Amino acid sequence: MASVSSNFLFASFLLYIVATLFFGGGVNQRQKDKKKMLGKFSTIGMIITVFAFFSHLTYFILRWIASGHAPVSNLFEFICFFALAIVAGFLLIVKLYQLPSLGVFTLPVVIVLLAYANMFPKDVAPLIPALQSSWLKIHVITAALGEGILSVSFAAGFIYLLKSTNDQNIKSIKGIELIIFIFLSFIGFILLNLILSSIGFKEEIYIVDSQGEKTVIEYHMPPIIGPAEKEAANNTDFQPFLTVPATINSGKLNSLLLSVVAGGILYVLARLILRKRVGTALKPLVKNVSLDLLDEISYRSVLIGFPVFTLGALIFAMIWAQIAWSRFWDWDPKEVWALITWLFYAAFLHLRIAKDWQGKKSAWLAVLGFIIIMFNLIVVNLIMVGLHSYA
Repeated sequence: MASVSSNFLFASFLLYIVATLFFGGGVNQRQKDKKKMLGKFSTIGMIITVFAFFSHLTYFILRWIASGHAPVSNLFEFICFFALAIVAGFLLIVKLYQLPSLGVFTLPVVIVLLAYANMFPKDVAPLIPALQSSWLKIHVITAALGEGILSVSFAAGFIYLLKSTNDQNIKSIKGIELIIFIFLSFIGFILLNLILSSIGFKEEIYIVDSQGEKTVIEYHMPPIIGPAEKEAANNTDFQPFLTVPATINSGKLNSLLLSVVAGGILYVLARLILRKRVGTALKPLVKNVSLDLLDEISYRSVLIGFPVFTLGALIFAMIWAQIAWSRFWDWDPKEVWALITWLFYAAFLHLRIAKDWQGKKSAWLAVLGFIIIMFNLIVVNLIMVGLHSYA
């Protein structure tokens, strides 16, 4: 049944790509047909997205049946569900606001997330003792749903910035290009993994702690960062340019750094091909969008997603921590960054309501909030060592 569920996931991946193309065509279609909120291409894109969503949901249900537990216990499963939550939030917002441009920028994030998820082990495995609790599905699913809805705010905010930024606003232009560069770094990570895994690249470094226990650090990309305890490595040819303490996974940090390098190469290639800034090339996709509508979508997404995230990432998490570890808080990196994410969006709503931060300020906050979510997903999960490292 696990293999069947994988087929449904792959089908949804392909359908998301097709839907994105139709949404892209729907941008111009809406311009021709002013009487309809969604043109023909956008309507087809919506239908395909709904089919993709249910195919994605079928994967989730079948994997749950095959494993006997909620499939959110490792990074592959969590990222797949996080992508599903983004699509759910997207469908809700598009149903309310009829904005095809949102699909052009939201679904590519979902596509890249699903491709990124496939970089991690996909085998169905029994839960470790720490996760054998009904609070697993309550806490993780609710937190991921909240993050998914909040991510729609990012798409609306990014479109707002593309639409409102002119050639004279150098700071905003640099910020937009940086966002695109980060997105391309994701793609760079995926491409590097595909290339290196196809040739079977893998290197292991062994370090020994003061108690004599040996730890294996796997490298799936050429090693340029190593552990500070490099003299304990069994590979005498390993000479990293940089070293990091044992509290940081040097193998994962190494992959992250090389992904940034790959993203830089992809960005330069994009600039050479387009002969202009990438953000400038994307502007025609948003020229007919209402800024006021984008601002409202961004705000409403946070207004809906924030309480859901609060329940899942803080309240339910604290209850489970108290049951499992006899304390509701331990300053674990994952806990700290969940709190930082919550404080950020709380500040977002405060500034929006009390200080009347609308328009471009609000859009930048929505974008920054998504960057914090992705930092939590990638850097905190992969590099920082803590109680949640088993995920």
